[in-house]
Amino acid sequence: MTDNPLRLGTRRSRLAMAQSGQVAEAVSRVTGRPVELVEITTYGDTSREHLAQIGGTGVFVTALRDALLRGEVDFAVHSLKDLPTTQPEGLVLAAVPVREDPRDVIVAKDALKFTDLPRGARIGTGSPRRAAQLNAYARTHGLDIETVPIRGNVDTRIGYVHDGELDAVVLAAAGLSRIGRIDEVTDFLSVDTVLPAPGQGALAVECAADHAELIALLGELDDPFTRAAVTAERSLLAALEAGCSAPVGALADLPPLSAPLERGDPHADGQIFKEMRLRGVVGTTDGTRMVQLSTTGPVPETYDQATALGRELATEMLAQGAAGLMGERAQ
Repeated sequence: MTDNPLRLGTRRSRLAMAQSGQVAEAVSRVTGRPVELVEITTYGDTSREHLAQIGGTGVFVTALRDALLRGEVDFAVHSLKDLPTTQPEGLVLAAVPVREDPRDVIVAKDALKFTDLPRGARIGTGSPRRAAQLNAYARTHGLDIETVPIRGNVDTRIGYVHDGELDAVVLAAAGLSRIGRIDEVTDFLSVDTVLPAPGQGALAVECAADHAELIALLGELDDPFTRAAVTAERSLLAALEAGCSAPVGALADLPPLSAPLERGDPHADGQIFKEMRLRGVVGTTDGTRMVQLSTTGPVPETYDQATALGRELATEMLAQGAAGLMGERAQ
């Protein structure tokens, strides 16, 4: 491998550039080589349609993957929640770095929390998953809200609140943190209220499968517990045969410690963690019907075990009628 700059493929959005820049710095530290960002426009960036209309699955990653396969870039960084659950031939997921806060957040007028919003509050979100769970919570707790489908970058979405067009918008905590705008959050939504998207808060570092030396170097950024958690979550999504814009939420709880999976006895502050909990939810976007279940298993020693945990929960959810609640099927 030469000392030439490594080419990192990234979307052009402010968030994508920020998170790719963070990965670039980490890769430079590990490899001792400079990393240059190569901006690539994806279909999801140019289309003005809502994600549920254009299919959601892969719309933000296909162009990046094509550039990898053509050798135009050496590796690419994605928001992991945007990745289709099937890994394409010729590419490998070289690293899943330590996950950021996976929660969803509210940015509301007058610094209001979700439960303090006025009756009839209009809440913007581009996610059927968020709409389903917010509407379900509102029905259960007697709140009067209207979820409004929106698209656009962070500035556009928060601008709807500042302009008075919406009372609040729902965003990912990780994204706001990465662009330095976490202070604008008015409420962090508990995962008991809204389960995040599978893989939310995590990044995916992808490269060509035949670049063994680069795979090994990028692997230095991999966090085994994060990868195990998102493997279980994405296994659930795949087993449900749902696209990444479907109203599916999932979260695997793992101890906050990076350690090799083969240790089998992850611990922090003297406490031994022996189980991983996986929670999943599927619902109609109006919140009238929901299937929400959880399962636990030993902290995975292999990624096959994490995959099995996701499939197990998906089987239980399908038995409870989850398939009939998903409007977006895998393409």
